[in-house]
Amino acid sequence: MNVIAGDRRPGAIRVDLRLIADMVEPGCRMLDVGCGEGALLAYLARYKQVDGRGLELSMAGVNQCVRNGLAVIQGDADTDLKDYPPGAFDWAVLSQTLQATRRPRAVLEQLLRISRRAGVSFPNFAYWRSRLQLGFGGCMPVTGTLPFSWHDTPNIHHCTIKDFVDTCAEMNIVIDKAIPLNGAGNPIKIPATGALASLFAEQGLFVLRKDGD
Repeated sequence: MNVIAGDRRPGAIRVDLRLIADMVEPGCRMLDVGCGEGALLAYLARYKQVDGRGLELSMAGVNQCVRNGLAVIQGDADTDLKDYPPGAFDWAVLSQTLQATRRPRAVLEQLLRISRRAGVSFPNFAYWRSRLQLGFGGCMPVTGTLPFSWHDTPNIHHCTIKDFVDTCAEMNIVIDKAIPLNGAGNPIKIPATGALASLFAEQGLFVLRKDGD
C-alpha cells in the first residue's frame, strides 16, 4: 500500500512517491506501472489534475483502484507495455517494481518508448546492511526495503545503484535526476550515482529520458 505508515491524512502518500509527484507537470498524461492501490494516481488527480492511467498485476489492487474511480487495468509490465502506442504519455512511473520484472532492460526500453520521461525507483541491493548480512551472516539480506526471505521474494533481479547507472549508460538512457534515499524514502545528502550512493542509499530514485529527447 502506498499510503505512509501511520499517516491518516487524506491523500498522504509515501515520501518517495511525493518526490515523483512534485516533478510531474500539472495536467500531463501519466502511466503508473505497478500502481498498487493507486495512491500516486489519486494524489496526482486530486492535486495536479493529471490524466492518469494505471497498470497493476494484482487483481486485488486493480479492484481497489476501480472502487476509488481510477482508470487502472490488470497487466504485466513485462508483456503489456508493448500494447501502448509510442509517445502515449508524458510520464511513466515504475516505483519499487523493476527488480520484480523478468526483463528489466526491455521494460526500461518500453517505458521510454511510450513516454517522454520515466520515474524509476528500486531498493539498492548494495546497501551496507545488505552487504553485512550477506558477507558476514552468509544469508540473503532482509531489510526494510527487501523484506522477503529468499524463498518467497517477488524480486528476481536484484539491482544496485551502480548496476542501474551502468545499464542506463549502455542503453544510451539519459539520467536527468538521481536521488539517493534512505529506508523511509527521504533523500540523503551524498553524491547521487557514485560509490557512496551504492553503499549508503537504501533506495534509488531516477528520472530518465531517451538520448536526444
